[in-house]
Amino acid sequence: MAWLWLIAGGLFEVGFTTCLRNADGFRHVGWTLGFLASVTVSMLLLEVAARSIPMGTAYAVWTGIGALGTVVVGIAFYGEAATPVRLLLIVGAVACIAGLKLTAVQ
Repeated sequence: MAWLWLIAGGLFEVGFTTCLRNADGFRHVGWTLGFLASVTVSMLLLEVAARSIPMGTAYAVWTGIGALGTVVVGIAFYGEAATPVRLLLIVGAVACIAGLKLTAVQ
């Protein structure tokens, strides 16, 4: 169950980075509230997951999901480049995150 909480926390990290991009220096109240809610839920889920998963592994997976998800959102919704090198690096990062999960000692 801890891994599900960690994945959900990573997805909420994608939510808070996306909200942060649209908050316009925290002048847009809706996006700012979305940022605050997402960051709170994301951190709480990381904390819950880290009770069962080693902290270094949990943090690496959490940030990896957030970073990769944010890159995907940027490509899909904000017109960021989807070059072959970027896509290859995304695949490599996903492989590293999967490796951490597979080698984690609980």
